[in-house]
Amino acid sequence: MTRIKLIENYEASDMVRAVYKDIEASFGMVPNLFKTYANFPELLKVNWEKTKVLLMGGELPRELKEQIAVVVSAANSCNYCVASHSMALSMMGFSQERIDDLTKNIENPQITPRDKKILEYARKATLTPHKITDAETDELKTHGLTDIQIVEVLGVMELFTGYNKFLDSLAVPLT
Repeated sequence: MTRIKLIENYEASDMVRAVYKDIEASFGMVPNLFKTYANFPELLKVNWEKTKVLLMGGELPRELKEQIAVVVSAANSCNYCVASHSMALSMMGFSQERIDDLTKNIENPQITPRDKKILEYARKATLTPHKITDAETDELKTHGLTDIQIVEVLGVMELFTGYNKFLDSLAVPLT
């Protein structure tokens, strides 16, 4: 059970209802994450905009960003985000075995060497960012990533690390 109130549409301010409408247009529903952020409407709005920019915009494919979300969330032990973004990957055609590999060792042969390096980099940035080396960043570049894309990878990592901590601190339920 969540530690603070989830703000439902019927009790939301006009600003929150407008953000909910945009969220629902993208996801078909308003996840409890955003219903919790609605306690601070300005933060809800900013976090939704950041989510749109990072998850649905940018240069990297959404599928890769959903994988980053699962890898980072598993590293942070956030069951909410692992479950939520595993469902998204499932809807994108990922098998359960492939999704499970993202939460463990990133060894599935369906993961390209490039994507494996990206996912390993995002996990390391989550757990031990001060141990990332110049060589590891350069290796991403040898796989064709630009500086913009590396920042995008880390932006997705940062977004989900923040969401993981927020959700777990408040015990927000998935449904």
